[in-house]
Amino acid sequence: MRALISLLAVSLAVASHAAEKKYYQQLTVAPAGIANPHVTVAMGPVVRFKWFEYAGHDTVFDRPLLPGTYRNPVLAGFYPDPSVTRAGDTYYLVNSTFAYFPGIPVFESLDLVHWRQIGNVIDRRQMYLDGKGVSRGIFAPTIRFHDGLFYVITTAVDSGGNVLFLAKNPAGPWSDPIPLPSLEGIDPSLFFDANGKVYVLNNGLPVGAPKYDGHRAIWIQEFDLASRRLFGPRKVLINGGVDFSKHPVWIEGPHMYLHDGWYILMCAEGGTSIQHSEVVLRARSPWGPFKPFAGNPILTQRGLPADRADPITNAGHADLVEASDGTWWAVFLASRPYESVHYNTGRETFMLPVTWRDGWPTILPAGKAIPYIVEAPKVAAGATSVAGANRTDQLTPTTGNFTWRDDFSSPVLRQQWLYVRTPIVSWADLTNRPGWLTIHALHVPLQSRQNVSFLARRQQHMAFNASTELEAPANPGGVSAGLAAFQNEDYWYFLGVRRIPVPGRELESRLEMFLEKRAGKHTETIAATTLDGAVARIKLQIVANARDYSFYFDPDGSGWKALMEHADGSILSTDVAGGFVGAMVGPYARAD
Repeated sequence: MRALISLLAVSLAVASHAAEKKYYQQLTVAPAGIANPHVTVAMGPVVRFKWFEYAGHDTVFDRPLLPGTYRNPVLAGFYPDPSVTRAGDTYYLVNSTFAYFPGIPVFESLDLVHWRQIGNVIDRRQMYLDGKGVSRGIFAPTIRFHDGLFYVITTAVDSGGNVLFLAKNPAGPWSDPIPLPSLEGIDPSLFFDANGKVYVLNNGLPVGAPKYDGHRAIWIQEFDLASRRLFGPRKVLINGGVDFSKHPVWIEGPHMYLHDGWYILMCAEGGTSIQHSEVVLRARSPWGPFKPFAGNPILTQRGLPADRADPITNAGHADLVEASDGTWWAVFLASRPYESVHYNTGRETFMLPVTWRDGWPTILPAGKAIPYIVEAPKVAAGATSVAGANRTDQLTPTTGNFTWRDDFSSPVLRQQWLYVRTPIVSWADLTNRPGWLTIHALHVPLQSRQNVSFLARRQQHMAFNASTELEAPANPGGVSAGLAAFQNEDYWYFLGVRRIPVPGRELESRLEMFLEKRAGKHTETIAATTLDGAVARIKLQIVANARDYSFYFDPDGSGWKALMEHADGSILSTDVAGGFVGAMVGPYARAD
C-alpha cells in the first residue's frame, strides 16, 4: 500500500510540476504604468443577503495547545509569500494577493503568533486587474521598516511591473504605486545596509539565453531613497541556484540580512510545488561573491514519505526577522494537502524559530516534518503598537478551528472579504438596507476575467461549512444568486436560486435551486430542483471535507435538504486548477 501511495504521489507530482511550469512560462511583466480603463459597467437586479457564516473543523486543529505554544499555520488559508519586518517591538507581515482586491493585507502582531489585519496596501483604485487571470497581479511583496517609513516593494504581473509603496503608518494610507521601470523580473526585495546604502534584489532572467527550463538568476542593484530610482551597475549574485551543475530551477524570493559581519542571502529554490525549498548563501559584501551553505536547503519538505499523517508540503519562500529579544524567526509558505498533492486552502503562512550555527541560519533539519505545534516566542511583554493597540482577546482567529459570522451590521465590509479584481462600480452595499448585504448583480459570469459580483472569503480549512440566508428572487429571468466556491475563472461551483416561469401559465413562476459546475472551459448544471409554495427567504449551505463537497438548501426552516452530495471538490485544488491561489467561498449574484 505504501508503494502504491508513493507511485500515485509521484504521478500527481509530475502533473503538478507541468501545471506550475506552464504558469512560470507565461509569466511576463507589462511595461510600467497603471492603467485606469474607462469602462461602463451596468448593474442589474438587487439581491439581499441577511448573514453569512463560515465554520472550520479540521481534525489536525483539534489538538490542544499547551501554555507557551502556538499553532501552525499562523495564517491558515490563502496567505502566500509572507514577508515580515519589525518596527520597535511590533511586527508587521504582508502576503501576495494576485488578482484579488483589496491587495496586500497588512498584519500586526506583538508576539509573532497572534496577528491582526490592520489594513491593505492597495485599498483604493491604485491599479486595475480586469482582463487578468486570478493568478496574475500582485506577486511576492516584501515589507521593510526604515527610518520611520514602511516600504512595500512588489511585482504587479501584467499590470504595471515592479512598484514601490510607502506609508508612515502600516495601517495606511499607503502611497500610490511608484513605478520602477528599469527593474525587470519579479520578487523584488529591499535591503538597507548598515552604512546607509540601499539595494534592490530580485529574480530575473540570466545573462544570455536560459540554459534550461526554470533557469533564472538573482540580481542586485543600488537604490536611491530620495529619488526612488535604481542606479549604477546591476549584477547577478546567483546564476541558476546554489549548484548550477544540477540545473536548479526557479531561484526566486531573495532576501538579504546582515548578521555578525556577514551578508546573508536567502532564496527560494525548486518551484512552489513539492520540490520547493529555501537555500542560503553568504559573503562579506552585498555584491558577493556568495558562498552557499553546505547544509542547504535550510527548509524543505521534499523527500518525506508521501503517506505520512497530516502532511505539510511546498515549504519555502521564507523571510527572517530578528525579534526584540535577539531571537530570530522565519515566516514561510507551505500547504496542507489531502491525497498527497491536492490542497484547496492554497499556500499558507507558517512560522518556525531560526537557529544560527557557525554564522549560518537554519530553519528545519533535513528530513524533519514541519510541526503543527511549536514553542512560542517570548517577546510580547511590554510591547506597544505603531498602528494601534493589538489585544489578542479582540483578534479574529487566523488559525485553528473557529466559527466566523458576518451579520452585515457594519456600514463597511469586514476585512476578510475580497473582490475578484478591482471593482469598477460599487455593487456591494451595506447601507441600502442596514443589516443586510445588498448586491447589485452584474451581467458578469464567474468565468469572466472582469470583476464579478462575488464576495470572496478564504477557505481556511480542509473541512468546513459555509452558509448564508438571502431573499428569494422575485422576478423570472432576472437574477441568479447564492453561494460560490471559487478557485479561478475556470474552476468553481455555484449553488444558486432563481425564479423561472411555469410553462403554460403566463402569470406564474417558481423558484429553482440549481448547482453549476465549471471544470475547464465548460459550464454545466449538474443538479436542479423546483420549490413549491411561496418562499420569501432561503438558506444555502456548502459542506466540505477534503475533496468531498456537498450542497444543501432550506427554503422553509424545516432543515437542510440535499441538492447534491459528494461532488468532486478536487477541481478547487491548486493542483488541478493551476495557479498560485486558494479556494474562496461567499455570496454571489449574477444578472441573467
